[in-house]
Amino acid sequence: MSCSEKPYATSCDENREPILTVIQPLFQNARHLLEIGSGTGQHAVFFAAAMPHLIWQTSDVADNLPGIRCWLAEANLPNLPPPLTLDVNDNWPDGAFDAVFSANTAHIMSAADVVVTFRGIGKVLAPGGCFALYGPFNDGGRFTSESNRQFDAHLKARDPRMGLRDLDDLREIAARHGLMLADNHAMPVNNRALVWRRL
Repeated sequence: MSCSEKPYATSCDENREPILTVIQPLFQNARHLLEIGSGTGQHAVFFAAAMPHLIWQTSDVADNLPGIRCWLAEANLPNLPPPLTLDVNDNWPDGAFDAVFSANTAHIMSAADVVVTFRGIGKVLAPGGCFALYGPFNDGGRFTSESNRQFDAHLKARDPRMGLRDLDDLREIAARHGLMLADNHAMPVNNRALVWRRL
């Protein structure tokens, strides 16, 4: 990939400020964070610049790594190491992280992959560490907006395994892997920022 044609997601620029408002105080004492599903790498560059004390470790499936490398090379930040290849069903990194972040991934993954992701986070997140998960979610088996209902239908038309996940299901899955929902922030455009703490 030519870095002059690096990937770009408009949504990253639109939601990065509200997300930073939530995660900056949350991660103020963290030192080593794993981002799951870094996508283009835009979030990583913005958040790492805003939190220079924090080593922001990007990761994604192999196909997305060239684009992430382009964003990281352009930013040239000392707290942005090279991205890791991470398939949630396979090769989780060794060692403990004291923070984990993921944005707009749970509705793209299958339900089975979401379960595996929480299991993996339960293994790599240090006790007391926080996991921030951003995106659209259902609550109590219901859509929280008409736009989320339409988005869910759009996802399922692309791939029946995709779709918005329900908070009740996520709480149950997380609890099995030592993660407790500590906060639930309302975000713009009917999204949420869920904060889980490792027991």
